[in-house]
Amino acid sequence: MAGSKGKQQTARDMIISLALIGIAAAVVYFLSVPHDDHAPDLKRVDYGVELVTARRAASYPVAAPEGLPSTWKATSVRFQGESSDRWHLGFQTPDDQYVQIEQSTQKPSEFIDQASQGGKATQRTERIDGRTWTRYTGGRYDALVLQDTPGSTTVVAGTGSFEELKTMAAALTLK
Repeated sequence: MAGSKGKQQTARDMIISLALIGIAAAVVYFLSVPHDDHAPDLKRVDYGVELVTARRAASYPVAAPEGLPSTWKATSVRFQGESSDRWHLGFQTPDDQYVQIEQSTQKPSEFIDQASQGGKATQRTERIDGRTWTRYTGGRYDALVLQDTPGSTTVVAGTGSFEELKTMAAALTLK
């Protein structure tokens, strides 16, 4: 019977060891893994150089905002001259939504579908600074589309409200 006492102690020691390892793992997890549920702050980008490059290289007047409040944060920019002179400029709105400006010489129906990520034209239009923009809904992004830009299509799209899309569209200058 002396052997059974030793086996009981070994099993008890193993259970205590496993419990201590579990507690240590839980402490490490809660102390070292970030548990912040809000989205990370996006870095503001300076799009000046890309804008100058796009305006020199594009076959159409390139749109960029002027006079937006500093609470609108530019977060992404690119010009793809080899790909239908495609211009992109993305912003985080004051409400932490996303609004982008997209321009391209690509076939308008394909380009609008890509820029709005599946949006469809509505019967509603917006008259902004003397230009008529068509509303698109139903895709991943709502959008305002301008098709009277010489040589290109302009899309202002994103998760922002139509008021935010209109604010961006009103701030755009074409050069």
